[in-house]
Amino acid sequence: MNPWILAIRPRTLPAAIGPLLVGNVLALHLEQFSLFIAAVSMLCALLLQIAVNLANDYFDFKSGVDTEERLGPVRVTQSGMLSPTSVRNAMILCLVLALIVGSFLIYHGGLPIAFLAAAAILGALGYSGGPYPLASHGLGEVAAFVFFGLVAVVGSYFLQAGDTATSAWLLGSAIGFLNAAIMLVNNTRDMDTDIKAGKQTLAVRIGLEQSRIFYQSFLYLPFAIIIAGFLMGALPGLPVLFAGLAFVMARTLCRDFNEVTGAALNPLLGRTAKLTMIFSALFSLGLLVDIYLFAS
Repeated sequence: MNPWILAIRPRTLPAAIGPLLVGNVLALHLEQFSLFIAAVSMLCALLLQIAVNLANDYFDFKSGVDTEERLGPVRVTQSGMLSPTSVRNAMILCLVLALIVGSFLIYHGGLPIAFLAAAAILGALGYSGGPYPLASHGLGEVAAFVFFGLVAVVGSYFLQAGDTATSAWLLGSAIGFLNAAIMLVNNTRDMDTDIKAGKQTLAVRIGLEQSRIFYQSFLYLPFAIIIAGFLMGALPGLPVLFAGLAFVMARTLCRDFNEVTGAALNPLLGRTAKLTMIFSALFSLGLLVDIYLFAS
């Protein structure tokens, strides 16, 4: 496979696409909804996700976290497929492009979006790099929940509506937990090598058994959240029903996660990312059907 394809890690991109899809479809019924804004916001999110992946590849190599003992998919810097300088420059390019694309969103959304853009760029750099790498201090899952859950869904909805809504906060939390689960799979797989490197991820801090409990919680809580949202009257029933179909996949993932360790967790990383996308797509489809039925 082309090393640059490996470097951007396509299997993780649903973490960026899913929440932006939901945030924009939530605002689809609004008179001021803009398809262009939706496309630009999704492009910006993808660029930030790729930048995070490249930063993780580069900084983990520079800090000595990635070694030949690594159990996960090939890291292009550690393996020598691409030079550290090339990966670093590609990371910077993606951040610059995200800022250029995001500047239009800032112009459209004002100061709140400017604040979120600055936080997102700092988060991308600070996940694996900087004086206090979030991933090395047990905060990787928190970062995923905040940036690829709350910020992505609520921010994309705000861009369309000019305000926030309870439904956006609920769905941001739901998808945030699913994306935190992706991070937890990655960190659980790498526990042994992270311990050797002194990287204190959440999985390292709480151990394997507790990681399995957290993973189940991360996958089940989104369904509890959307059901609660329906009971509160904040979410319509049809999209909740549609998204509920993904529970079967969540249940299977929880079972499989409890049965394997180490490199055997690699397939679950991609499957957990797919769950995020499927959950988001089903909820969005349910919203579209609900809007169509209501309009008719």
